[in-house]
Amino acid sequence: MATTSATAAPVAALSKPRVAVILVVAVAIAIALNAVVATIAKAAGAPADFGGLSVPAYVSMTILGVLAGWIGWRLVERHARNPRRALTILVPVVLLLSFIPDILLAVLQFMPGATGTAILALVAMHIVVAAVAVPAYVLASRSR
Repeated sequence: MATTSATAAPVAALSKPRVAVILVVAVAIAIALNAVVATIAKAAGAPADFGGLSVPAYVSMTILGVLAGWIGWRLVERHARNPRRALTILVPVVLLLSFIPDILLAVLQFMPGATGTAILALVAMHIVVAAVAVPAYVLASRSR
């Protein structure tokens, strides 16, 4: 089996339990940090009942974001000629694209309570997830 990058292990060599633990820890850290973001946003004037800052919303979206990111990460590692270069480009692009729903929410106001503070909190939550997930993906990709 060929290695897909200098830091990535052969696809079959990744320990599934180790990867699972790393991803679960990443999800837990990202959820905890997003709880802080939501609390700060509400203290700064975001409506307390804004749906995007509710615990069920940010917990479920954080889990979904970390898992979808991991799937994308692994696909790039498996199929890109130069995974490191591809990920260096794709990670910021995907993060920027993740802001589109928040921008649309700001413009179209299709959720009650979509104040500037609430929307900035959602953007911050996307950044938090990426900031926690990317190092976890790097760690999970390494063979041990």
